[in-house]
Amino acid sequence: MEVLKNRVVGVTYILRDGKGEELERREEGEPFYYLHGHGNIIPGLEDTLSGFEPGDEFDVEFEPEEAYGEYNPNLQQRVSKDEFPEDLDLKPGLPIQLIPEEGGAGMVFFVKEVAGDQVVLDGNAPLAGKRLHFTGKVVDVREATEEEIDHGHAHTGDHHHH
Repeated sequence: MEVLKNRVVGVTYILRDGKGEELERREEGEPFYYLHGHGNIIPGLEDTLSGFEPGDEFDVEFEPEEAYGEYNPNLQQRVSKDEFPEDLDLKPGLPIQLIPEEGGAGMVFFVKEVAGDQVVLDGNAPLAGKRLHFTGKVVDVREATEEEIDHGHAHTGDHHHH
């Protein structure tokens, strides 16, 4: 079955940065599943996989604009540690959703640094500004359920609704 919009695709891959350092790996026993055509993965990889079938392999590299975008230094901000609950373990990489006082969806920031009584938050995706290199294989393709299409993502063993 071909990779097309509204199909759930399972891939195995090794992700490396532009310097060749391994960042992430998904192997045969734990493929990554996504709903094709819904922006669940970086644009460059989604475009590459269109038309692939199970067993097809890929070895592709993407510039930041085809991946997580360029790094925007304006998306960093310093916040007083007092703004966070005392029992929150503020460590680099921790995602925090900031919701505007006026309401709305808010935005996810990542703790970049904790320095004294200040926390540096970064609204960039952790891989923004990086060239990414994927090697991998399509291992599974199936039709998405109506619920998956309505929700805009694949429902697999590592996805749970609450």
